[in-house]
Amino acid sequence: MRIGELAQRCGVTVRAIRYYESLGLLESRRGPNGYRVFDDAAVARVRNIRTLLDSGLDGASVAAVGHCLDGDLQGSEPCSDAIALYERRLAVVDERVRSLTEVRDQLARRLAELLGTAR
Repeated sequence: MRIGELAQRCGVTVRAIRYYESLGLLESRRGPNGYRVFDDAAVARVRNIRTLLDSGLDGASVAAVGHCLDGDLQGSEPCSDAIALYERRLAVVDERVRSLTEVRDQLARRLAELLGTAR
């Protein structure tokens, strides 16, 4: 299938497909007319890429587990590299939440002080 059809079947843009290709997450061949041609397995692969990106991973992280993208991510045996990636990413997010909570608490305290002295 051509790139536009793949994008449409997966609910993504052609630009996204090109981006996934640039990361090495997708492969295509060129038809006689020079257009990119993808096989049917690319549909599952793009959907899996979207699942990981929608989970908060970035493109480089998804590329690191590219070998886990074939098949059904939801219903198959989990890929150990993907599990490790999720664990690392979750630790980063937890630290950001902790840090932002501290900032929020400081702002709230300072606002309370300012409101208390303004009256």
